[in-house]
Amino acid sequence: QVQLVESGGGLVQAGGSLRLSCAASGRTFSTYIMGWFRQAPGKEREFVATISGSYATTYYADSVKGRFTISRDNAKNTIYLQMNSLKPEDTAVYYCAATQRYSLSYLVRDYKYWGQGTQVTVSS
Repeated sequence: QVQLVESGGGLVQAGGSLRLSCAASGRTFSTYIMGWFRQAPGKEREFVATISGSYATTYYADSVKGRFTISRDNAKNTIYLQMNSLKPEDTAVYYCAATQRYSLSYLVRDYKYWGQGTQVTVSS
């Protein structure tokens, strides 16, 4: 089992940047595929980015490709989401998630472990 704690959210103006962090518990962190998801008020939770365990293969939603970067530091049991050129439509609660699947996934149902979320608000 793994526990996840996100941090780094806040209020930023459009065009600005934020970096989210997700700290994980457990000694087998490098075996987990990790993902970032977000949920805006009144909308379903949606995929943002995912990263594999050891080789750090990544995959992004089209809406954030070229602006967001997911990365991980297995020595620190932490993943990151660097968000640049933020837009008001990026406003949401951002969640970190983990799965022990063998392949990357953009589906909410494929992730077993979730953090509590961190709020990101982008003002226009």
